[in-house]
Amino acid sequence: MKKSEEYLVNYAELCREADHLEPEMFDRYEVQRGLRDKNGNGVVTGLTNISRIDSFKMVDGVKTPCEGKLWYRGYDCIELVNGFRRKRFGFEEVAYLLLFGRLPSEGELKQFRDTLAANRTLPTNFTRDVIMKAPSSDIMNSLTRSVLTLASYDKNSSDTSIENVLRQCLALIGVFPMLAVYGYHAYNHYENDESMYIHRPSRKLSTAENLLMMLRPDKKYTELEARVLDIALVLHMEHGGGNNSTFTTRVVTSSGSDTYSVIAAALSSLKGPKHGGANIKVVEMMRDLEANVSDWADEDAVRAYLKKILNREAFDRKGLIYGMGHAVYSLSDPRAQVFKGFVEQLATAKGRQKDFALYSMIERIAPQVISEKARIYKGVSANVDFYSGFVYSMLEIPLEMYTPIFAIARIVGWSAHRIEELINMDKIIRPAYKSVMGMKEYIPMEER
Repeated sequence: MKKSEEYLVNYAELCREADHLEPEMFDRYEVQRGLRDKNGNGVVTGLTNISRIDSFKMVDGVKTPCEGKLWYRGYDCIELVNGFRRKRFGFEEVAYLLLFGRLPSEGELKQFRDTLAANRTLPTNFTRDVIMKAPSSDIMNSLTRSVLTLASYDKNSSDTSIENVLRQCLALIGVFPMLAVYGYHAYNHYENDESMYIHRPSRKLSTAENLLMMLRPDKKYTELEARVLDIALVLHMEHGGGNNSTFTTRVVTSSGSDTYSVIAAALSSLKGPKHGGANIKVVEMMRDLEANVSDWADEDAVRAYLKKILNREAFDRKGLIYGMGHAVYSLSDPRAQVFKGFVEQLATAKGRQKDFALYSMIERIAPQVISEKARIYKGVSANVDFYSGFVYSMLEIPLEMYTPIFAIARIVGWSAHRIEELINMDKIIRPAYKSVMGMKEYIPMEER
């Protein structure tokens, strides 16, 4: 071990000694870790009119788990998907709803689509000078760097008027697919020695269609592929306001910071594996299962593998069955429920019925395995990440793009929450921490 590495090991140990807090102290001082109590109830930190999650209902005065519901501006997300799924692409329509509070008319939707299409452009040489300059396998870092650099091209970057912030948000919603896809192609070319593709987006195509067209070398995609991706984007667009990246958006907005810094902070939150990277872990877990279980239809063998995961004997040895359970939902995640039917259609079209059957089996038996292992205060069910990773794999989307696609959707929700925070902002969000530090007498250098 090098001397510099020895110093780091020693310094790290000092950090552990200085910063360790006994878990029982959080109970003693009634501090809710992660802003959630032992029953999973979150600390209420604000009000919002943008979205809502229902996971419990009161029955005879008792809080009882119920089937999950997700509402966008008062509309059930399942009804929204059913309203557009066979008629038109929904990303732009639902984005309008989240930003402006009501569903658009046909004319308003056309104008909004034209607005987003006009924003699908980057500054001259931005792709060459920024995106291709320092390619990275971490596309989220590339995306964040690009967003911050765009501030340099905006003469009114620090103006926090609603009109200007809305302009900035619409511009970012428009270019996010380009920033992510071009970032991936730059990495794939310079790091993996593959061919470089920079396809320009089309004003005539939807966000989902443009995403597939720009990502694929031959620009080709099927109608079903684009529609399933469109639904995935809609279901990831917003989620109740209490998630980590949206709360980050609110916190940084409350400080008076500019739009680019706010969205960069939200991106930094989303890239964490405990937030936006969960679907990658699902795909990796499933690949490991498929490699270690010879008969995917053997329920006993699959159940035994899942028990090994929980016992930290298989996969990444973290003891987690990824894609199962949610911080808020109990009996079901409505996004997973509405998504599953479309996933089955795509699996049939792609000849992946065997994979779909395996996913369905795990969705059914994993909650049983988990409940046998640990005490559960609420139900455990498949969440949207369980199926979204499978969908992206069927769409031949590289793993590096999974979380950026989440960001391409969630930028809409972040924008809506930033604007709502600005309109209603009164004070900077400043949480309190209880100090448990002991007091000490100063020790002169010669006595240490």
